[in-house]
Amino acid sequence: MKTFCGRANPTTGAMEWLEEDENYDYHQEIARSRYADMLHDKDRNTKYYQGIRAAVSRVKERGEKAIVLDIGTGTGLLSMMAASAGADFCYAIEVFKPMANAAVKIVEKNGFRDKIKVINKHSTEVTVGPDGDMQCRANILVTELFDTELIGEGALPTYEHAHKYLVQEGCEAVPHRATVYVQLVESKRMWSWSKLFPVHVEAEDGEKIIVSPSEMENCPGVPSVCDIQLNQMPSSDFTVLSDVVTMFSVDFSKPVRSAPTYYRVQLEPVKSGKAQIVLSWWDIDMDPSGMINCTMAPYWVKPTAAFQWRDHWMQCVYFLPNEEPVLQGEKVYLTACRDEYSVWYKLQKDRGEEEKKSDVRVESPVCRCQAHLLWNRPRFGQLNDQNRTCQYIKSLMKVLKTDSVCLCISDGSLLPVLAHYLGAKQVQYFFLFFFLCVLFFKANHLEDKIKIIEARPELLTSSHLEDKKISVLVGEPFFTTSLLPWHNLYFWYARTAVTSHLTSSVTVLPQSASLHMMIVEFQDLWRIRSPCGTCEGFDVRTMDDMIKNSLNFRESKEAEPHPLWEYPCKSLSDPQEVLTFDFRKTVPQHCLSTEGSIKLLRKGKSHGAVLWMEYHLAADISISTGLMQISNEKGNCEWNPHCKQAVYFFSSVIESETLSDLPSAVTYAINFDTKTGDIAMDFKLL
Repeated sequence: MKTFCGRANPTTGAMEWLEEDENYDYHQEIARSRYADMLHDKDRNTKYYQGIRAAVSRVKERGEKAIVLDIGTGTGLLSMMAASAGADFCYAIEVFKPMANAAVKIVEKNGFRDKIKVINKHSTEVTVGPDGDMQCRANILVTELFDTELIGEGALPTYEHAHKYLVQEGCEAVPHRATVYVQLVESKRMWSWSKLFPVHVEAEDGEKIIVSPSEMENCPGVPSVCDIQLNQMPSSDFTVLSDVVTMFSVDFSKPVRSAPTYYRVQLEPVKSGKAQIVLSWWDIDMDPSGMINCTMAPYWVKPTAAFQWRDHWMQCVYFLPNEEPVLQGEKVYLTACRDEYSVWYKLQKDRGEEEKKSDVRVESPVCRCQAHLLWNRPRFGQLNDQNRTCQYIKSLMKVLKTDSVCLCISDGSLLPVLAHYLGAKQVQYFFLFFFLCVLFFKANHLEDKIKIIEARPELLTSSHLEDKKISVLVGEPFFTTSLLPWHNLYFWYARTAVTSHLTSSVTVLPQSASLHMMIVEFQDLWRIRSPCGTCEGFDVRTMDDMIKNSLNFRESKEAEPHPLWEYPCKSLSDPQEVLTFDFRKTVPQHCLSTEGSIKLLRKGKSHGAVLWMEYHLAADISISTGLMQISNEKGNCEWNPHCKQAVYFFSSVIESETLSDLPSAVTYAINFDTKTGDIAMDFKLL
């Protein structure tokens, strides 16, 4: 039996379905899982253990047997905590079969086989009764079903079902309750992830302004949350407009309703400004008294707290449909709407018809302009980066002539408009992909100035180009299917496909690209690949072995994308250019390979290599998708915030034994397969 997996093809710029081994999905999910990250979360584990002990004690004090239901058990950790705390029996439910199998082994290895039954089912399929999966209903409900948004993994319908069919009325729940908090802020940086700002272009005939279409200006966007490590957002990048307020709470010890609903709170702005963003996070009380509390609050809310790093639970950024001016002291009303899996927000100046519940329409926002469906948040930020735009303007001014015939190859790019404004009016420009272009050109009165060609590069014909030859070929390059930095090399393949339509003296912008690399020590990100060994005294090495096995199945020789502005690291080596790609020539038939060594200049743990692309637009003008600068002598790095960088974790992060001697250099072998567009790499620590 085979499985089909969607993968971006860097040579075609398209998503393709590839046939994989039947175990591929399992290994992918395990290798890329956050199980290790959760088990490294000391704060989470300690507080769950405290809450479970307290719940078992409360049940025992009532003279009852403690029967525990653990939904989404993973490694079985919470069930083992309950058994060691004195629970009489635990039912541990895990729907993911490889994880359920691992839980069985871990439970047995830790001596709890007679106390814990692992059930490999979805909780909604579990039966109760003499012949069922559970002999009786449980009186303690233990779960860890939460994501950054709290409800995004289906916690509400799962709890709703459990209370109806699997647990006793008045059961003890760990956690006991969750509370969602919000804060209203103004932030040009975060707002730039959802709206397109006007772009100013200094042309020979005066300043031009590229404006976004009204459809985009008025679009409510999509309800999907923007989850980030808010603790990496400097306070200078936002202005607090309100105090932190409680938006809503969920009591898990009582029946839970998952039906769509809304919550409304009154806010009194502490400062005047433009309300653009709702920042949100939650905490969980493990016990009814609220004495055992685990919080996701960011640094400015609890400045004295010792922060536990987590990647499985972060903080939420929600974009209001439109920015609303607010005045200090003038009350406003914030409404949170939710369905089973997501939350979105609206701000109102007055109470209005608050009492008439039918007037509050709990309908998920729908993107009407396509931009929020095609562009991710970093892409919006990239297009709003005026410095980046200036680099392109400078480069275009160098290469454009009054008789230039220009073709742009990128997804949803502003380059055709820039090129038109910077060239003669009679010049025709061609744009290869349809995305959003019609709206943009119409909004800027350019419908008859820029021609959109609805064809793939390999299908381009002379008639598309009105029998003209292309003298200037431009690209950002940016393509929506790209995951890793080098996937945008599709520009090179597209350039190769249109070769017959180019003049012999064609100018290509960017003229080339280079792959760069640096060895780093991560402050925290290494935890997602580091073995756990023991967790709260329980042996979970079976899971470590399973993850290592899955990484070796395919992933150990692959890099993975991460937005490193959210994940502090320090450089242990200088950045090094390792491969170059000349866009002035066609893609070669042979592979591009390189090997060498990179010297480690600073002491530290070599967690991995970071790789990124630099695009050389024109003479002396380059744009980096990775390292912007090394900010101090300690090697702290500043990364491009609009791109994900590629991280290749060294096996020493995965293996439990630590290196006795710090390496002094790292050797590398990197191979770019021009047939597939993929890069294979191997590293050794010396």
